[in-house]
Amino acid sequence: MTAKKAFPTWLKGILIAVLIIGAFIGWKAYQIFWGPSVTDAQEYLYVHTNDSYESVLRRIRQENLVKDPEHFNIVAKAMDFPESVKAGRYKLTPGMSNRKLIGNLRAGLQDPVKLRFANIRLKENLAGLLGKSFEADSAQFSAILNNEAVAEQYGFTKDNFFAMFIPNTYNIYWNTSPDKVIERLNEEYKKFWTAERKGKAEKQNLTPIEVSILASIVRGEALHNDEMPQIAGLYLNRLKKGMLLQADPTVIFANNDFTIRRVLNKHLTIDNPYNTYRYKGLPPGPITMAPIVAIDAVLNPAQHDYIYMCAKEDFSGYHAFATTVTEHLVNARKFQKALDDRNIKK
Repeated sequence: MTAKKAFPTWLKGILIAVLIIGAFIGWKAYQIFWGPSVTDAQEYLYVHTNDSYESVLRRIRQENLVKDPEHFNIVAKAMDFPESVKAGRYKLTPGMSNRKLIGNLRAGLQDPVKLRFANIRLKENLAGLLGKSFEADSAQFSAILNNEAVAEQYGFTKDNFFAMFIPNTYNIYWNTSPDKVIERLNEEYKKFWTAERKGKAEKQNLTPIEVSILASIVRGEALHNDEMPQIAGLYLNRLKKGMLLQADPTVIFANNDFTIRRVLNKHLTIDNPYNTYRYKGLPPGPITMAPIVAIDAVLNPAQHDYIYMCAKEDFSGYHAFATTVTEHLVNARKFQKALDDRNIKK
């Protein structure tokens, strides 16, 4: 028998070296593509409309969003991301791999903004909130909110356009244009005004817009949600009787002075359609954004004969209600004395 030739030692060394190098390359590739990369420096990566790949990479470097920007760059080019940049707000999870992050960026898998709004007094306040929440700034949103043609497009006027916005939480993408944001909120408005709600409005001889206007007054008067149906019933009684609403919150709005704590005769003289001490019926538009609880209070008012109310002298935020002027004057004097005792003059 012939003896087997021994495997050359030098060849063994080469094979071992190749295996080590291959293992290192594989480990390195794994680290670059699939290993933990994203840091906890920021919660989101914002890619603006018309951003180039270079500007995105610059932001990633400047904000320390990944452990090694050069590794990110290698994977991005391997996955053709420089040709597929999509605007959006992308969630950054600490430890996320470059491949996962770039896959989300290429596919436009952004995280929507949870738009929450409530207790918004004026259109400019809403424009400010929208400007902070989306890519477009507040000036762009303000231009739309004050545009008569846009309001008419949705069946409103410039004055009552604010009635279209129902306070709630909405998921909308960060780079959605202002006109599309308004369009989306109009869709939510139409969903809110179900046949049942419209029927209740008609029963009160009001349109949905008028309900929101009255609800804004109810919101202005009520510090407690449980009193809203009572207040709504009172104002509906006044409307049915053809009486002036004489709502102090509308006077404050007309004077454009939200620091007023005590409405005085000098405030009542202003010639403004929002002054319900001078102008009969509802004002031209909401005096604040009406919350759902106030809208539903107008649609489901308490049934009573009250046509007067005055804040209680205990400053509890509740009101004393009355059916006659005599009763009301007694309540009013109690409250005025309480104001004087606390030296509240304006």
